[in-house]
Amino acid sequence: MSLLRRFKATDLFEFNNVNLDVLTETYNISFYLQYLAQWPDLFCVQMSTHDRLMGYVMGKAEGTGKNWHGHVTAITVAPEYRRLGLADGMMNLLEEVSEKTYNGWFVDLYVRVSNAVAIGMYRKFGYSVYRRVRNYYSGATNEDAYDMRKPLPRDKKRETIRDNGENVYVNPEDLDSWR
Repeated sequence: MSLLRRFKATDLFEFNNVNLDVLTETYNISFYLQYLAQWPDLFCVQMSTHDRLMGYVMGKAEGTGKNWHGHVTAITVAPEYRRLGLADGMMNLLEEVSEKTYNGWFVDLYVRVSNAVAIGMYRKFGYSVYRRVRNYYSGATNEDAYDMRKPLPRDKKRETIRDNGENVYVNPEDLDSWR
C-alpha cells in the first residue's frame, strides 16, 4: 500500500533515490519550487508505507484555445518501485486534474526517441506521437524527442492528435507557436 499526495517543499530533500536515474531530468531547486507554487495540484509524490518517496509527477497547464492542455514535465519512479503501476496512477491523477480542474483539451509530454521502455508505457496509457522535435535534448550528444499526446474528453473530435506523428518533424523553436 502507498499514498499519493501533493508534493511539499521538504520533499526536495527526499527524492535523490528517484532522481539518480539517468533518464530522469533533474532541475534546479527554484524550478521545482516554481511548479509547486504555480501548479500544486499537478505536482504529486507517491509515498511508501515507510514514508519513503517512491516516485513523483510534475506538471503544468499551458496553451491557448484548443492548445490549452496539461503538460507532464516529469514523471519518474525509483528503480526499486518500478513495475508496480505507480506511474499509471500518477498519470491518471495528472490527466484527471488537467481535465476537471483546468478543462484541458489534451495532456502532452516529451520523451527521448531512444527511450523505448517509456514510449511503450505511454502508448499503453493511451498516448500517441504527435510530432518529433529535432535536437530537443542537448548534452554530450543531442537527441530528438517525441511530443506525445493523449486527448481529454473535451476533444470529442480528436483534433489535438494525429496519425503518423513520428513523421512530422519540427524544431524546438517551433514548439511555443501557440502562445
